Amino acid sequence: MKSKAKIFLRIACVLIFVHLAGHFIGHTGWKKPADPKMQEVVNTMVENKANYMGAIRSLADFYHGYSLLLFIVYGLSIWVLWLLSGGVGNDSRLTKRLIFPFAVSYLAFGAIEFWLFFPFAAMISTLAGISILLSFFFIERKS
Repeated sequence: MKSKAKIFLRIACVLIFVHLAGHFIGHTGWKKPADPKMQEVVNTMVENKANYMGAIRSLADFYHGYSLLLFIVYGLSIWVLWLLSGGVGNDSRLTKRLIFPFAVSYLAFGAIEFWLFFPFAAMISTLAGISILLSFFFIERKS
C-alpha cells in the first residue's frame, strides 16, 4: 500500500506542476489581453494607484503580487509533497497529518476555481486534491 500512496503523492506533484506552468503562462500575459474591453480594464488597474495601508499601489500591483505568492505556494506544495512521498513508510502518522491539510486545501482551491476562475484550473486542483486524499487513505497506519 505504501507504493500506491507514494505514486498518488507524486501524481499530485505533477498535477500541481502543470497548474504552476499554466499559472506562469497566464501571469506573463495578463497585461496584454486580446479583447480591447479587457485591455481597458487592465489599463485602469495599472494606472490608478491609491494608498493601501501606507503604500501607494495599484490593483495591478496586488494582482501581480498575489500571483507571485501563488508561485511560492505551488512550489512549496510540490517540494513538501515530493519529500513526503519519499518517506511514506517511515512515519505514517506524521505523513498523514501533514498531507491531509494539503488535500483539503487543493480541494478548496478547485471549488474556488470552479466558482471564480475556469474549469481547467479547477480540474487540475481538484484532481491534485483527490490524489493527495487517495494517498492519505493508502498510507498504512502504524500504532
